[in-house]
Amino acid sequence: MFTLIGDIVGSRKIADRAAAQQAISAALNRVNEAIDTAQPLEPTLGDEVQGGFTTVADATLAALLINLELSPDIEMRFGLGKGDVTVHDSSRHPLLQDGPGWWTAREAISTLEGRRGTWYVGPSEENPPPALVNAFLLARDALVARLSDRQQRMLLLSFQGRSQREIAATEKISQSAVSQAFAKGVRAAHDAQLTFGKA
Repeated sequence: MFTLIGDIVGSRKIADRAAAQQAISAALNRVNEAIDTAQPLEPTLGDEVQGGFTTVADATLAALLINLELSPDIEMRFGLGKGDVTVHDSSRHPLLQDGPGWWTAREAISTLEGRRGTWYVGPSEENPPPALVNAFLLARDALVARLSDRQQRMLLLSFQGRSQREIAATEKISQSAVSQAFAKGVRAAHDAQLTFGKA
């Protein structure tokens, strides 16, 4: 299973932590509806979230969608892993579990050393190999970080299947403005993620 662990960047600086946790839970629910999960995304202890996926593409997309679903003042970083997972108690939530899948995701998030972003740790013989996955994640996250808040909303809407005309109506701007935003990075971020999913 491809595993995901996320935690809040700068959580101690958030004034209303209860509201932040509610926003994160709502974002996880929306992402769970958008992506097929092997193990649904759910909050855990210590400002963290976790979930499991059948493909690395779905795991990378989930990390991106969570951040796009959240308001700009709440940002998460993500560690992705690959390996077997053992659930010791399925009646508990969060699930009581461990195994190499979670150990590698923990190693990945530790590699970030507090920095924003997404990182993957998996078997070197995996296809695609971890180095290739991380090259994609570095480029994708840097591109998304350069988008304005509005452009990031457009990116989220594009992943939801909205047309440029529908995005213009939602944002109350002209279709030409949406087209310009797509040309300045929204389309590249969208298409890069979808192309990676086909690799």
